[in-house]
Amino acid sequence: MTINPGDQWLLLSLFFVLFAVSHADIGTAAHYSPPYLPTACYGSDPSQFPSNNLFAAAGDGIWDNGAACGRQYLVRCISAAEPKACLFGEIRVKIVDQVASAVSPPSTGGATMVLSTTAYGAIARLSVTSIDIEFTEM
Repeated sequence: MTINPGDQWLLLSLFFVLFAVSHADIGTAAHYSPPYLPTACYGSDPSQFPSNNLFAAAGDGIWDNGAACGRQYLVRCISAAEPKACLFGEIRVKIVDQVASAVSPPSTGGATMVLSTTAYGAIARLSVTSIDIEFTEM
């Protein structure tokens, strides 16, 4: 069987689409409420927060001795212990704090990220204390 060059290109393209490598990580997220200041990254500077209030505190797994400050992640809810906890879509959050030093306690401990109330509410029901997330550094 012979495959013409046009078909080879099509098959190769299809292969890459079907077997594309995902660079996303899997973790958990909780949420926290104000007050958010001061933060481990930027102290008491209120300009550190994005105008859309989509920000987060980094857990130990991504804190990286403070190098996480200012990093941005695409985050989406993939599952939770409670049914219908996840909302459709993904958000972009900015890391502004460390979970261990956050002024307000998280809704649950041990999370990869603790999202602001606004960020968490954009991807999950606020009544759920913890969700499983997929996240990718931007």
